[in-house]
Amino acid sequence: MRKALGILGVLMVFWSILACESKLREVQKSVYAEFTPSGDADSIHVKYTDSGRIKSVLESPKMLDYATVKYPYTEFPKGVRVTLYDNKGVPTFVTAKYAVSFKDTDLFDLQGSVKISNTAGQVFETEQLYFDQKNEWFFTERRYKFTDPKGVSYGEGVDFSKDLKIINSQRVSGALDKTE
Repeated sequence: MRKALGILGVLMVFWSILACESKLREVQKSVYAEFTPSGDADSIHVKYTDSGRIKSVLESPKMLDYATVKYPYTEFPKGVRVTLYDNKGVPTFVTAKYAVSFKDTDLFDLQGSVKISNTAGQVFETEQLYFDQKNEWFFTERRYKFTDPKGVSYGEGVDFSKDLKIINSQRVSGALDKTE
């Protein structure tokens, strides 16, 4: 009788271990499914238009779309190259090694060797930069370098328009020639 109870006890422990492992696998599957991209694309080239005009062109070697999660976003794990156009068709070029676009807030988080340049010869460089797509406005609290044909300046914390015409710096050092 003791032997039968011992075997029964071992079987019950074994059964409960299997049941717990099964539950653990279910939890792992649900967590994994939540962060599995609903879309996955290689070598994308997307043109955004408004009233027949190209407003921007986004290029990336890899895009992962997480449209089904609670806070949907699109990730560009291998970087982005974006060309923004003003109303006259003048381009501004943006590159970053990594980017995330948050759908609910229209914010674009650019990270890793972020560089913005334009046809006027201005270049802005930093490690992380946000772009408010709705207001077409960039901002960061990080250190940056701004090169202009008139000189170079360094700073920490800045916000500016997408065409680099309006720049609001917080802490700046360097020299720019003010003569025109």
